[in-house]
Amino acid sequence: MIRLANTEDAYLIHQIMVLAFEEYRDMDVPSSALNETVSSIEESLKNGSEKALLCFRDGVPVGSVRFKTVKNSLYFFRLSVSPEARGKGIAKSILTWLENYAKEYKKTEIWCRVRMSLPQNIQLYNSVGYIVCKEEVVTNPNGFSVKTVVMKKEI
Repeated sequence: MIRLANTEDAYLIHQIMVLAFEEYRDMDVPSSALNETVSSIEESLKNGSEKALLCFRDGVPVGSVRFKTVKNSLYFFRLSVSPEARGKGIAKSILTWLENYAKEYKKTEIWCRVRMSLPQNIQLYNSVGYIVCKEEVVTNPNGFSVKTVVMKKEI
């Protein structure tokens, strides 16, 4: 089951994200996701600057993603699947849900930003129709430069 999250779900969103992003803690440039807090997620949901999804399998929360709609597009970030739940199509189910949401709200594209150092993530998005449309170096909230690609899918 996948559903929109509410502010009371901030703890679950944070918990799944930290589990999913823990493997990136020891990278040359650690993910700034690991510095986010339950409070910061709760505030973003409360003030409407972002929305989030939770995915449950047999009643257990196993996936989440946060997203924003901007003009004609939907931008998603922090797509997270608990390590023990990977390889079961959860990320692809979340992406399908987001695409249907975007269509319902008359968005024409869906996009994300992916670290170039994570080819497995780039491959996941390629496998469901996303294409690399540009390379960018961004400065993450920790102040580090990160090489990324922007991946888009027309819907």
